[in-house]
Amino acid sequence: MAGGGGTRFWPLSRIHTPKQLLNLSGKDVMVNEAVARLCRITAPENIYIATNTAQSASMEKAVKGRIPPENILAEPAARNTAACIGYAAVELIKKRGDGVMVITPSDAYIRDDDAFEQVLRTAVKAAEETGKLVTIGIDPTFPATGYGYIRFKKSDGPVKEVLEFVEKPPLERAKEYLASGDHVWNSGMFVWKISAILEHYKTLLPDLYNNLAEFSEAVGTDKEQDALEKLYGRIEDISVDYGVMEKSYDILVVPGEFGWSDVGSWDMLGVLHDPEENGNVVVGDGVLVESKNNIVFAKDKTVALVGVSDLVVVETPDAVLVCPKDKAQDVKKAVDALKAMGREDLL
Repeated sequence: MAGGGGTRFWPLSRIHTPKQLLNLSGKDVMVNEAVARLCRITAPENIYIATNTAQSASMEKAVKGRIPPENILAEPAARNTAACIGYAAVELIKKRGDGVMVITPSDAYIRDDDAFEQVLRTAVKAAEETGKLVTIGIDPTFPATGYGYIRFKKSDGPVKEVLEFVEKPPLERAKEYLASGDHVWNSGMFVWKISAILEHYKTLLPDLYNNLAEFSEAVGTDKEQDALEKLYGRIEDISVDYGVMEKSYDILVVPGEFGWSDVGSWDMLGVLHDPEENGNVVVGDGVLVESKNNIVFAKDKTVALVGVSDLVVVETPDAVLVCPKDKAQDVKKAVDALKAMGREDLL
């Protein structure tokens, strides 16, 4: 899934180049790192990318030579993850037949590819053998309040029965989850047979399922694009977590620890880059004097900080962002303000 706007990484992230198309690690753009991980368990021609029409040209350029261009699915509008996954499922089952479908975000950071591969292979095997919906959980390493949790039934073996999905908790509740040993973070990664998820849509999201079934008739014909536009003009906006996973039955989870982070905002850049001795994370040309625990991303110019702490400073050719680290989640408010001002040149 690669259709998000990544507004919390403005001013580097823009409409046509959101977070998944940025090189934040210094190695490659995030979507290509995700593709490389999946190539450990399947061939490139089996990897599909669901993005949107505004980003499809940039996406095709970014993954050129890695993913066949016909494997890029462009949504004409944002309708949340249930629509995205349903669209991809219909395309796949119509063109490739039934099989195990792995859904991962394109913009998460994973440190240990070997451990991730092992967890993913376990999840695929569970989906193949049981026909159930499987999700991947992250063993919590701190009492996070920004992630959803999954509570599972304690048992032997790597695959657990899900008891409930839990919304983002307050700190004290998150501490309880961490200590319990039966909660994992919800990673937003899913593994299931295509027929299984479509059957759940039929039961739990019947309107969405009926719209997908109608669209399916046009897949592979010259009427497909028109049918897709029609589908996204009326399809409901709902997440697969809320629409299916939280209401379903017999869900399985494979817990794992492989250095996962969603790297959701600038203050998380320390996950990708080691801080220096004063706790500063500097990407690009930065000069920091008597300054501690700052995040600096310098695209073209030298950025100098003197006597400041706990700031995020991002420099790009046409914009500069400065904010406290504890307000990094609010950068999208600047994007909203620019929209209200009609500053399309900065979006």
